[in-house]
Amino acid sequence: MAKTPAGTPSTPTGAERFNEDRASYTVRGTGQPDIEAGIAAIRQTVQTLKPSPGVYRMLDARGDVLYVGKARALKNRVANYTQVANLTNRLQRMVSQTRAMEIITTNSEAEALLLEAQLIKRFRPPYNVLLRDDKSFPFILLRMDHDFPRIMKHRGARRAKGNYYGPFASAGSVNTTINALQKLFLLRSCTDSFFRRRDRPCLLYQIKRCSAPCVGRISPVGYQELVTQAKDFLGGKSSAVQNEIEKQMAQAAEKLDFESAAMLRDRLRAATFIQGSQAINASGVGDADVFALAAKGGQVGIQAFFIRGGQNWGHRAFFPSHTQDVEEAQVLADVLAQFYEEVPPPRTILVDRLLPEQHIVEEAFAEIAGHRVEISIPQRGDRRRLMEQAQRNATEALDRRLAESGTKAKIMREMAEFLELAEIPQRIEVYDNSHIQGSKAVGGMVVAGPEGFLKNQYRKFNIKEAQTNDDFGMMREVMHRRFSRAMKEDPDREGGLWPDLVLIDGGKGQMSSVRDTLEELGIEDVPLIAISKGPDRNAGRETFHFPDGREKSLPTNSQVLFYLQRLRDEVHRYAIGAHRAKRSRAISASPLDEIPGIGPARKRALLLHFGTAGKVRAASLEDLQRAPGVSEAVARTIYDYYHASG
Repeated sequence: MAKTPAGTPSTPTGAERFNEDRASYTVRGTGQPDIEAGIAAIRQTVQTLKPSPGVYRMLDARGDVLYVGKARALKNRVANYTQVANLTNRLQRMVSQTRAMEIITTNSEAEALLLEAQLIKRFRPPYNVLLRDDKSFPFILLRMDHDFPRIMKHRGARRAKGNYYGPFASAGSVNTTINALQKLFLLRSCTDSFFRRRDRPCLLYQIKRCSAPCVGRISPVGYQELVTQAKDFLGGKSSAVQNEIEKQMAQAAEKLDFESAAMLRDRLRAATFIQGSQAINASGVGDADVFALAAKGGQVGIQAFFIRGGQNWGHRAFFPSHTQDVEEAQVLADVLAQFYEEVPPPRTILVDRLLPEQHIVEEAFAEIAGHRVEISIPQRGDRRRLMEQAQRNATEALDRRLAESGTKAKIMREMAEFLELAEIPQRIEVYDNSHIQGSKAVGGMVVAGPEGFLKNQYRKFNIKEAQTNDDFGMMREVMHRRFSRAMKEDPDREGGLWPDLVLIDGGKGQMSSVRDTLEELGIEDVPLIAISKGPDRNAGRETFHFPDGREKSLPTNSQVLFYLQRLRDEVHRYAIGAHRAKRSRAISASPLDEIPGIGPARKRALLLHFGTAGKVRAASLEDLQRAPGVSEAVARTIYDYYHASG
């Protein structure tokens, strides 16, 4: 949500502050204030606006989005940005960079808020509060598009027919819950294709985590009863489900059916485990999300609890960026808008402070959810105690974050000094190759920044040109492809595609290969370091090779050494994983893949009919025509392919 520029403050942050800071917003080489150009662009846009709701985007000279905001009356809101004396330093900097605006009108302010959240997540503007969490939240999905519904973990768009339960705070919490639910309700988790192929129960049936509907060990009616119980349990009726299982267990014991009684006892234990594993007491809360904010040292931490059916489904801490000069309540409102752009809101959202324009936020969330959404500040009882716990967690998480940030900053400074860098690197790229005697060679690149690994920017390179067993040639190929592409896509180095440091897993030879390749491309200002293990490949005695031939090492207990080892180990893991995946695909490949017009279905039919690819090759034209799904023309294609090359 956009922040409305405030009125003129009484402290020296108005015209006096603007005059003092004016010199910092100048056009390089002219001395003319940049901010005048920004004000002119905004005034030109204001002339075309009406007092209607909508969303505005501020653009810089290159057309990149600086800021996304929403307004009840666009003309009034945008005009406020021309009153620069009333703006904070942050907004003055934004105006000084603005050269154009884009406007989208909407039917309501609630619609504008939803569109604003979508555009912020899409463009990630530098002057908006950003929820720095690119991972989608996991859900439990009970798929209902099969006679025997399947329980599974789900991420992403909710397109499949079924019941979704979540969000969960992490994949680990989902996996733990699904394992317990399998023991409790014995629902299948296998894919439909695996289900169709079974002629005997799988291991999950043997360990009492599935009722084996694939081979008729349970009737459709009996399985549907389990599905109904699972829906009730996940929907908040856990006590009723437990009472029913207890009743069935007692009846089985009375009939001396001790095997059934023991199975029901195990199911009851699974239900108790799910409820007993909750570290947060959320009984009586129903469906709600809880958000509490803590601020310290110029940073903000927000703790979220996810409660469904009175059960805690995990908690997560968020640390939004670009929060300077933004009121804490506005930060929380912005984070909620971006969070619920992906996750459906529950009926109740508990917060620890009043949000700006809270009724508009509730209206927008109701549009997403399809039902009424209430945002409230709990005052007493279980909800108040839950909020107090969230506040404590928010403060503790922020304290840990600040402590870790201090340690990280110190390590990064020391690393920059050791590697003789001009400044702390914001983007580190690490490279390694993986192969077996040159076979199925793959190059790997991982990327790290101040906040950790940027896994969505990892890349793999299938080696195409280097000779077998030529490690240096493989590294040359990877570097040439990586940086020749960067030169084409971002020649001015303004798009964030260029690294501030390149680390190579290797020694002098790899360093020479990379250095020479970059020099051939005319690149001589990218810092390069190669990391080789010590004698006998002893981790802890690594040598760091510089482009000019110098070598340096670090003490075995150095935190900088541990950090660089982590980077090297991560790229090693990634490259090996890519190599193994390539080998697996090669193992499962078939000679039939090379025949034009033979797709997966025909390949499967041929292999089922003849048994092996070799027998397909040896078959006569008449035998090929007798295979199911193979026409005369296809049979002729297959026969000619093998015999023409024979």
